[in-house]
Amino acid sequence: MLELKNIFTFYGNIPALRDVSLTVNEGEIVSLIGANGAGKSTTLMTICGGIKPRSGEILYNGKQIHTLAPNEIVKLGISQVPEGRLIFPDLTVQENLDLGAFLRNDKVQIKEDMEYIFNLFPILAQRYKQAGGTLSGGEQQMLAISRALMGRPKLLLLDEPSLGLAPIIIQQIFQIIQRINSNGTTVFLVEQNANQALKIADRAYVMENCKIVMEDKAENLLKDDSVRKAYLGM
Repeated sequence: MLELKNIFTFYGNIPALRDVSLTVNEGEIVSLIGANGAGKSTTLMTICGGIKPRSGEILYNGKQIHTLAPNEIVKLGISQVPEGRLIFPDLTVQENLDLGAFLRNDKVQIKEDMEYIFNLFPILAQRYKQAGGTLSGGEQQMLAISRALMGRPKLLLLDEPSLGLAPIIIQQIFQIIQRINSNGTTVFLVEQNANQALKIADRAYVMENCKIVMEDKAENLLKDDSVRKAYLGM
């Protein structure tokens, strides 16, 4: 579904991604783990068109997308949940979700998707008239994920969904990610919480110093001594 080929991305003259190649197959959960500053978020921003690669190519279902504008990439079926959630705090839950469907005009399906969202996150149904900024951190993360899902993505990109959340809420979020995947959405997950990310992923990549240094089945990386020592605290 998604393929990055030898991607180099820069901030000015500073390399942010160095020769990054990876794939995400339809139906998978693929995790990208690594320390803060390794280049994980930059990888997602490059995929979504927020940053243009200096060289290499990005393919989505065989089509080059690295030259497209972000809104064109969204239309193809890719949605991102950004780090820090970045909901619209002054808008209600309902209005945030409506904005997620901004590029759509299939009103019947939008209504059905709204019901799907409220089934995934019942608390949002209870708070649909409440301003997003008044929600708890966990509820805001649920809203950010839901807003992305309202675009009906085939590929969902998640950037640090556990950031700043209590352990019990993290468990809930990761369970929901698995449920979203089982309902047919492919997931590419960027996460510093390597233990949680590897537990739900099919495959994973390890990023250090702006490049991919390891890749394997997630269950194998969970058992790898170097990964356990560097990222799992074992």
